[in-house]
Amino acid sequence: MARDRVARFRELHAAGCFVMPNAWDPGSARLLVQLGFPAVATTSSGLAWSLGRADYQVRLDEVLEHLRAVAAAVEVPVNADFEGAFAVDPEGVAENVRRAAGTGVAGLSVEDATGDPDSPLHPFPLALERVQAAREAINASGSGVLLTARTEGFVAGVPDLDEAVRRLRAYAEAGADCVYAPGITTAEQIRTVVQAVAPTPVNLLVHRPFTTVAEAAGLGVRRVSTGGALAKTAWRGFLETAREIAGQGTFTAFEGLPDVDGMLGR
Repeated sequence: MARDRVARFRELHAAGCFVMPNAWDPGSARLLVQLGFPAVATTSSGLAWSLGRADYQVRLDEVLEHLRAVAAAVEVPVNADFEGAFAVDPEGVAENVRRAAGTGVAGLSVEDATGDPDSPLHPFPLALERVQAAREAINASGSGVLLTARTEGFVAGVPDLDEAVRRLRAYAEAGADCVYAPGITTAEQIRTVVQAVAPTPVNLLVHRPFTTVAEAAGLGVRRVSTGGALAKTAWRGFLETAREIAGQGTFTAFEGLPDVDGMLGR
């Protein structure tokens, strides 16, 4: 089953453009599959919020358990938001990627952000070694899991397109199967990245309404993901309804609720 899903995931990256929305638990993953999406991803922020924490505050063992649960809940490929692989040194990255590749996911992503606002990105040589280590770990695992390498400058306060392109090109040459610069939003930025790393597939994060799937496809984007945005829309509905109850004592938002049991097959 896992190998079949890896093969399907790779086929999706071979041509065209597909949407891979981000689920935050097995239930949301199953509902996304019900809507016809050919693959789903996890979201580090969505998972963290469901546990009452901020993003990047979830432990490695919790994430691995989460990946196993989501991958087991659906039959489509699952891509893991694996943050920075929960390690800095390449050896640690390799070991943690090896463990993630064994959870049943079809793909995983590794970021180059440090979490330090004074030095937001890992130095280029180290960042490249981390991608190489992830590639070697996946190869050694025999899983075939698809590796996505991300450069985080545009969301970490250093929005330098030239540096993003330099890093993504190097990551692709180091063995990344797909590359990703979350935070790019203009047609010029997207086209520049796509052309610079071709033929390596490019993922585009759509976390606000700056484009459409058709427009992204026209720019050469192969994969569209939504990050924590779907989780935020769920939280918005929850908070708006709870505030109505707390502030007005009314329940008007309970009109027209979906039949979730029916969607999940009860």
